[in-house]
Amino acid sequence: MYKDIRLHGSLENKIEYYAIAAGVDAHKRYFFNLDQSNDAELRFFSTNNEFVINQQGIKHRGNGGSFCEYMFGVDQPLTDMAKGDVINRLVLYGTHYDQKAGVLRFSDRTDGTLTYDKIFFDGNAVTNYFFFLHSDSLNEAVKKQQELILRRLGKILKRSIAIGNGDDNRIIAEINSSAALEDLQLFLFKLTNTRHELYRNAFQTLYFRAKRIADDDFAQLAELAQLNHIDRYQQERIRIDVMYRHPDNRRIVDEYRNILCTCNLRGEINSLDNARLTRLKTLSVRNKIPGALFYTLDELLRKDRKLVEISESDYISETRQILEGLFFGERQIESHVDRDDMLKLLHAKKESSEHRNHTFEELLLDASKACDENIRDGADISLLEEFSYIITYLDRYDTTSQVINQLAFMENIRISEDMLRSILGNKKEFDALQHNLFTTLFIEGVLENKYLGNYGRRKLNTLVRGLEEIEAGGVKSPEVIEQLKAIDREEQIFLILLQHVRERIRNFYSKFTTKADQQILKRELTDELLSKKLIKGEINNELFSETILTIQKEAIYLHNLLPQIIAEKSISLREDFLDNSGLDRFYVEELELEYFELNDLPLDDLYQIRKGLN
Repeated sequence: MYKDIRLHGSLENKIEYYAIAAGVDAHKRYFFNLDQSNDAELRFFSTNNEFVINQQGIKHRGNGGSFCEYMFGVDQPLTDMAKGDVINRLVLYGTHYDQKAGVLRFSDRTDGTLTYDKIFFDGNAVTNYFFFLHSDSLNEAVKKQQELILRRLGKILKRSIAIGNGDDNRIIAEINSSAALEDLQLFLFKLTNTRHELYRNAFQTLYFRAKRIADDDFAQLAELAQLNHIDRYQQERIRIDVMYRHPDNRRIVDEYRNILCTCNLRGEINSLDNARLTRLKTLSVRNKIPGALFYTLDELLRKDRKLVEISESDYISETRQILEGLFFGERQIESHVDRDDMLKLLHAKKESSEHRNHTFEELLLDASKACDENIRDGADISLLEEFSYIITYLDRYDTTSQVINQLAFMENIRISEDMLRSILGNKKEFDALQHNLFTTLFIEGVLENKYLGNYGRRKLNTLVRGLEEIEAGGVKSPEVIEQLKAIDREEQIFLILLQHVRERIRNFYSKFTTKADQQILKRELTDELLSKKLIKGEINNELFSETILTIQKEAIYLHNLLPQIIAEKSISLREDFLDNSGLDRFYVEELELEYFELNDLPLDDLYQIRKGLN
């Protein structure tokens, strides 16, 4: 039995298309013709409906519209973003959203044209679908047809995973089922930008391998993009979308998005929400999640300024005053950034980063534009020198902050000698501005962070002590690097042991408190890890004992303390245990989440218990 007719082709500009006619008597229909006289236009049609593909783009008339999977970071409506199951963009011809009334308006004027650049810019960068329907039941005005299509197909088209998977058969089946029209004939058109597809697949292969792109690989990607004429905006949105789809990233970013959506709808961020957002940003550093994923969400959900306090923060006000005094028209009353101004800007940079407030960066961008315009209009070149002075220090801040946070919160991160020299040079510059400024800006806050683990704290203290000793002439850079590497090697072995001991105890041991059982476990693990070449010699006795003790603490918390904490909603009991146990907070929170999900407990109770975090 025939189900559908498919026409597959490609255009000179690297656009690939599939045209599918499905439904009642599809195999009996002649539904397309090729007009060679008009730049090889391919026309698809049914009564009162038409879809034309040519080298420049598409033309459409009649009912139907387009749909595609949302890419992460596109201009997605808050109503869609707030619903976790809405994953696709749906646009019906001749419709627009009435912001004032909050409703979708329909029109009989549904004809139009779209270039391929517009299609892959507004929609998905790789694949977009178009469609129209034919049925004897659809004999009303076009806008009435569109209303019927939205009622019957809107929910499934906005939620179907088949669209992102490119599963055309399932899309056809879901539309046929939802439309509920006995004589339905569906005309489906799939357009793929093969240049963007090639770039996306190459980036995904490289990124999913190790959650990072080596410099040589990035150079190859840049060459691939240039060869295929892919502009920088499309490269960036493709990369961000791929990074979001990595399973390790997606869960954390989705939680961050859901919190922001809730806050946006409510119009404020309370202390509990702020604590949860801060925790997720810290967790993202540890899990090597690109900051661009969070910046994109912040911009999308803060662009209407719903979440910005009416009274401007002091650090933003000070930044505005300094920059306006330098760069803005008649208000250009200052000509020099003094030491106090630079200190205020650096502390404002720190505050804005900690509060995820992008107003600071916006003010800096505005100042950059004003500086360019003033120089163009004849201002003294010293103005540019002042702005360069500011940017140099802020760049030093970004570079230093990134390395310090990676060292403190990420596993298997090593500082090279070049990086150490860079940090040392930046430290000297910061401390020249103000005594101990380096420690104030980069070290004190991290050491106070409750998510800082034992190994992160050791590495950070070793770095600070090493920098001081290098400055005093007591040691050289290679010695400090070797100290950091030794801690890193110990951390790697500890994590390997922790993973394997947990697995062994879960599967083979009901008790592991006796020394005899522990020694048997240690011998078995040593043999296994040596055979896998995960270690090079005997397991250190102290490290093994620390591993067993860690697992025992986790068990005590999960089976004894956590039920009591939940029953009593005791924040203080939880904090006291975590502060004194030395356990990794990230892993403990994973255990808590599993416990709540396993016992079907409301997650809001878990967030309330955690709200004591700053």
